[in-house]
This record gives sequence, C-alpha cells and structure tokens, in this order.
Amino acid sequence: MGSSSICAKIVDWDESLPNKYVVVFSRYEGRLLLSRHKDRDTWETQGGHIEPGESPEDAARRELWEESGAEDFTLEPVCMYWAEDRVDGKPESGAWGAIFFADIKTLGPMPESEMAEARGFDALPENVTYPYITPHIFGRVQDRFKG
Repeated sequence: MGSSSICAKIVDWDESLPNKYVVVFSRYEGRLLLSRHKDRDTWETQGGHIEPGESPEDAARRELWEESGAEDFTLEPVCMYWAEDRVDGKPESGAWGAIFFADIKTLGPMPESEMAEARGFDALPENVTYPYITPHIFGRVQDRFKG
C-alpha cells in the first residue's frame, strides 16, 4: 500500500472553475462558528456538495442553514481551492471548491441534519475535521474575524 497525502491549492475567485463543493467560514457574534458532525468529535466549516442545477452561492446558503441554523446572514465569495488526493505522489482524484464568508446576524434552531451542534470559537481549534486544508483556507479569511 502506498503513501497517501492531500495537495491543496488556493486561487482568487473565478466563477469559470467547475466547483463541486462549497466551504463557508462563518462569523457569529464576532466568533468563528464551526459545526460538529454527529459521527465525529472534530469541528468543521459549514459546506458540502453543490447539487445539480445549484449555483455555488445557492449551495453555500443551503449548507450554511442546514449545518448551523443560520437564518439572517450576508454571504460573500472569497476564493477557490483545489484539493487533490495523492498516492505515492501521483494524483488520484481532486475537485474545485468555492470558499465563502458569512456574517451571521441570527441563528435559529439547528435543523435536523448530519450535524450535532454549532459552536463559536475565538480561533481555529486544533481538532478540525480537515487539518490539511482548513488552516490554509482560514488564512484567506481570518482577517474578517478581527474587531
């Protein structure tokens, strides 16, 4: 069995890229809002697959609500990322994702979904679900959480 790794690349916003995923970094009451999946003890941004016929922005709005209960918020595009699985240094699979920033004004109850809870953090915790990607992407949005 070969060695496995993840390669990530971050680029400026480009609507022409064929995005498969969305990732939303959310601010609520001045803190980073992360969600915890029912089957994990790690924290993650809200996000997921873009459904057929859905725009990246529509997917980001849907995923944000489904995974946090966000009801009133602003959403802005930030950048794109390419994440690629590699085995023995060779690409196995990869996809583009669209990164958004949400400023949440109102949180409602957590909808019934795969997420157990959402919680605010003063900084990105060490136990994130995707440790090879999340900290790199967070570097592009962390200035939005200050002040």
